Amino acid sequence: MSRDKADKGLTIEERMELIGLLKTRFEKNTDRHKGINWNEVQLRLEANVGKLWLLSQMEQTEGEPGPLGKNENTYRGIFILNVATIDAAQKLLKTDPAIKEGLLDAELYNWYGSAALPEYLKASDKIWKSKP
Repeated sequence: MSRDKADKGLTIEERMELIGLLKTRFEKNTDRHKGINWNEVQLRLEANVGKLWLLSQMEQTEGEPGPLGKNENTYRGIFILNVATIDAAQKLLKTDPAIKEGLLDAELYNWYGSAALPEYLKASDKIWKSKP
């Protein structure tokens, strides 16, 4: 189980397990994915382990609403993009296949987070009594 910085902390086994879970879910809900081929989705996931890692983080919440709670748009999560401006975030989101296809939507807000946040996250993994 080797890990390197490029894989965002997922082992090959964890990636394969997550892709299998996503494929099963995709196949159970084909009505949500009309005109989308799973093989193309899988190729894109495998080509971008950073996005696969983000999906693994979302999976840990078991689909529960995040800090936004329930709302009129049925938004169920939050992403924090590491960019300097709203324009940079919009440009980045335009490259996302799920946004392009209208499967996901985004509302953008300026937010400042500590540059040390990634270090806190590594430490939290070590001190949690049980992982959510």
